Amino acid sequence: MYTLHIANKNYSSWSLRPWILLRQLDIAFREEMHPFQADIQAQREKFLAFSPSAKVPVLQDGQTVVWDSLAIAEYLAEEHAGVWPGDRAARAWARAASCEMHSGFAHLRERCTMNCAVRARPKTVTAQLQADIERINTLFNQGLARFGGPFLAGAAFTAVDAMYAPVMFRIQTYDLPMQGAAVDYVAHMLALPGMQQWYAQALQERDIDEAHEQDVARYSDIIGDERQK
Repeated sequence: MYTLHIANKNYSSWSLRPWILLRQLDIAFREEMHPFQADIQAQREKFLAFSPSAKVPVLQDGQTVVWDSLAIAEYLAEEHAGVWPGDRAARAWARAASCEMHSGFAHLRERCTMNCAVRARPKTVTAQLQADIERINTLFNQGLARFGGPFLAGAAFTAVDAMYAPVMFRIQTYDLPMQGAAVDYVAHMLALPGMQQWYAQALQERDIDEAHEQDVARYSDIIGDERQK
C-alpha cells in the first residue's frame, strides 16, 4: 500500500493535490501527518527523514520515493487508470493546465494562501492578483466548455481537478469571484466526498501554525473562523 506524507490539512495546498487524487480515484493509501513547526530548521530535519527535499507531499511505494505533487500524479498514472483523461486531446489540455498550476499563479499563492478554516476579505486586489483570478476563470470555463464537464477535462475527476483543488478552498476562504460555468464547477468540487472529508478534518486540527496565519492577516481582513473551538 502507498504511504502519503502530508502536512496540516488546513494549510498545505500541495498535500491536498495527491491526497484528493488518491481519495477520489479510490486508490488505497496510508496517510502520515507531519504538522508544520515554528522552528523551520527543526521542521526541515524532521521532514528529511522521509522527504529528499524536506517538503511535502511525498509518496512512498516500497523503496520508491516520489517527492513532488505532479510527479506523484504521473507515477500513479503508470499503474492506475483514470489519473489522466483517456481522450488524447483532453489529456494534453489537462497536463498543460496542471503544469500551469504547478509553476504559476504566484500572486494568488502569496496573497490568498490556503487556510481552509477562515473567511477573509482581501485588503487590496492588485492587478497581478486580478490577472490570476481572471486566468482561473478562463481555464475553468474553457475546460468545461470544451470537454463537457462536470470536471475540467470531461465527465470524470482526473489529476487536473486535483491540481486545482486547493484553489477551491481559496475561492471559498476569500470569496473570489467566479464567472459562468466556473461557479457550478467550484460548488461541485467543494461538495465531493473527498473535499468534504479534507475540510472537516482541517477544521478539527489543533496545530496552529502562526506563520500561515500571519500570511492571511498580512493581505486580508479576517471576517470569520470555522474551526471547532
